[in-house]
Amino acid sequence: MLEIKNLHVKLEEEDKVILKGVDLTVEAGKVHAIMGPNGSGKSTLAYVLSGRDGYQVTEGSVTLEGEELLEMEPEERAALGLFLAFQYPVEIPGVGNMTFMRTSLNSIRKARGQEEMSSAEFLKVMRAKAKELKIDAEMLKRPVNVGFSGGEKKRNEILQMAMLEPKMCVLDETDSGLDVDAMRLVADGVNALRDAGRGFLVITHYQRLLDHIKPDVVHIMADGRIVKTGGPELALEVETNGYTEILAEAGAAA
Repeated sequence: MLEIKNLHVKLEEEDKVILKGVDLTVEAGKVHAIMGPNGSGKSTLAYVLSGRDGYQVTEGSVTLEGEELLEMEPEERAALGLFLAFQYPVEIPGVGNMTFMRTSLNSIRKARGQEEMSSAEFLKVMRAKAKELKIDAEMLKRPVNVGFSGGEKKRNEILQMAMLEPKMCVLDETDSGLDVDAMRLVADGVNALRDAGRGFLVITHYQRLLDHIKPDVVHIMADGRIVKTGGPELALEVETNGYTEILAEAGAAA
């Protein structure tokens, strides 16, 4: 579904190389997790996939269901089915949650040649999804993320994901700053969206999130490359022993 080949990326302003040849394939129906120390390039990968400004791709390709992502604007990537959950979701004062969500949903439907969802239908679907994700209906009436706790912001993003029904979901350290209860609610929301037609790329520092979102494949990233790939046991190895041994192995292999 998502195929990344030999991806090289640098920061435009600093002329600093961050990604140094990332190769990764995420299949439909699978959850892939990326772990790694600070500065390894995990969040940069998420930003480049979403089309964020400030990064220059110098080599490589990224395709989603065969379509070249790197040539598309961010809104085109969203219409194709890519969704990014941010590490730090932004606040949008003055824009109501419901208005934002309906506008986003209908923009994507329009780009896909589908009919826009009526107000009544949208309200019915939104309330049902919010109830499933244990989101207070009052939260839907507030401006986007304004005054929300960290857990509320992350659950709001999972609600957005549930409404937009993307094909490929990228979660950039979505567990950052969450307590155990909030993390479990977020994980439950992600797990509810797992199906045979949707892929997930979960970027995290810690095993604890992966206790709740069981990955099919775990990758370790260091110095702009994926240096080791394995099953869920690889995350447990990191939790027990840290990254030192894995990075030493990768250095020896290189």
